[in-house]
Amino acid sequence: MQTVYFPNLGWSFEMNPTAFSIGNLTFRWYGILIAIGFLLAIVYAFKRIKEFGIDADRAIDVILAGTIGAVIGARLYYVIFQWEEFEDNLVSIFHIWNGGLAIYGGLIGAFAAGALFCKIRKVKVLPMFDLVCSGMLLGQAIGRWGNFVNVEAFGSNTTLPWGMTSAGIKAYLAAHEAELEAIGMNIDPSLPVHPTFLYESLWCIIGFVLIALYIKHRRFDGEITLMYTGWYGLGRMFIEGLRTDSLMIGSLRVSQILAGLLFAASLITWFIIRNKIKNNHDDEYLKIYALTDEGKEVIAGTYYARLKEEKLAAKAAAEAEAAEAAEAEEECECEECTCEECACECEEAAEECTCEECACECEEAAEECTGEEPEEAEETEAVEEAEKEAEEK
Repeated sequence: MQTVYFPNLGWSFEMNPTAFSIGNLTFRWYGILIAIGFLLAIVYAFKRIKEFGIDADRAIDVILAGTIGAVIGARLYYVIFQWEEFEDNLVSIFHIWNGGLAIYGGLIGAFAAGALFCKIRKVKVLPMFDLVCSGMLLGQAIGRWGNFVNVEAFGSNTTLPWGMTSAGIKAYLAAHEAELEAIGMNIDPSLPVHPTFLYESLWCIIGFVLIALYIKHRRFDGEITLMYTGWYGLGRMFIEGLRTDSLMIGSLRVSQILAGLLFAASLITWFIIRNKIKNNHDDEYLKIYALTDEGKEVIAGTYYARLKEEKLAAKAAAEAEAAEAAEAEEECECEECTCEECACECEEAAEECTCEECACECEEAAEECTGEEPEEAEETEAVEEAEKEAEEK
């Protein structure tokens, strides 16, 4: 527990990272706030789910998979770039309740796992991403307050009225003063610092409101996703430059570079697609999925039922075709009969063969062997016998 001060405002807050404990199980505010943000984001998204043409039951499956991917990705991203913290204590990699989750790693993991499950559950990827991104900034805005409780994710010195400080902040800055100076940050541990967690939280709230207002005016699937990555990237690019705990590659801030790239890529992609739509002069070009016939079926709840019926019908047709093929093959087996019990010429087999292996009628055997109809075979035999008797006489 430590006290956080806002000296220019005359405010102070007692920060205890532990919310409560049940036996040996401890619940921390960091995890609780992230969970609350996540749940509110999902509730909001599901209230608008029909606007994106997504089936609610299948969306839950995709979101659960994306959540698992987000946690794994966020932790791996942090561990990779802060390996020196974990190399001597590998078990601590799993102690995510102590902090150490990187948002961009979480996004990478969530999108990768979500895309995979979209394919498995037959959900359109871009509309699903748009749905999730519509509430993502709300969840992030709330989750950032977990950093405040942990007294982390703060910035460099500031003289602004809302500058904050604490014993933990002073100790951290003093311990990392040389490292920060090496990347161009002149630090005085005794002075207040930027509450960068607050900046990011406010930026996310503004972005959430703007996206919420724009959803009805979107022109193509994936547009909300581009707005999310572009908006968050723009803000994070500047806010990351103030932070004192950035993940680094040499003297470069990893998240700042990634944020800048995502902002630029999102903006360029958005302009290219919008320009193509404008020049195409076709209302059906890149039509919003929810407005297509298939999307309307999903909203009505009939699309996946129809797919199931078609699958069952295709299976039944395949089974019927296989049965017909087997029956045809069975009828042809008489031509290949090698039963030793027969021990007869083809015509004799028609009268004497009783082998079940033949799987054919005796008359059919006679027909196959002589190429004549059974009655014609009998007439031919009668003529031959009459000729034989005439010769004997």
